[in-house]
Amino acid sequence: MKTALKLMTILFVTLLVSCGGKEEKKKETISYGKKEAPVKEAPKASKTPASKRIDLSNKGVGPITSVALDAEIDQKMATEGAEVFKKMCTACHRADKKFIGPAPKGILDRRAPEWVMNMILNPEEMVQKDPLAKELLMEFNGSPMANQNLTEKEARSVLEYFRTL
Repeated sequence: MKTALKLMTILFVTLLVSCGGKEEKKKETISYGKKEAPVKEAPKASKTPASKRIDLSNKGVGPITSVALDAEIDQKMATEGAEVFKKMCTACHRADKKFIGPAPKGILDRRAPEWVMNMILNPEEMVQKDPLAKELLMEFNGSPMANQNLTEKEARSVLEYFRTL
């Protein structure tokens, strides 16, 4: 009899606990006569990312102030540039897609050749002083471009290679 009573008690308590459900408590707020200011959401920026923006007037910060591009691509120079790019740049850049850094394909449609060469030759100062380079740094998760210590001739070859992409 005692066993049956204990089992009935346990069954009854289990039934009460399981059927009780969860009680949701509402937060009580105390108001002192002030109305809460409506929260305004910041408008979504429809700003074009720096990697897609076109800016052909900015020449950047660095030693290059003028670059003359011939109408025809210098194939020998472009081949040399492809070798330099493959050796020095492919750790962070892919020719036609975003990787750690932006893709150089079509870069001369968006940037002045002087800007591109200054970015290759002088990345530290560009990131510090050039607004577009600063935005690119932020767009690419703060990954700064490493200075590969290329010569102007090598940088010019890489630029010629970019024209072939």
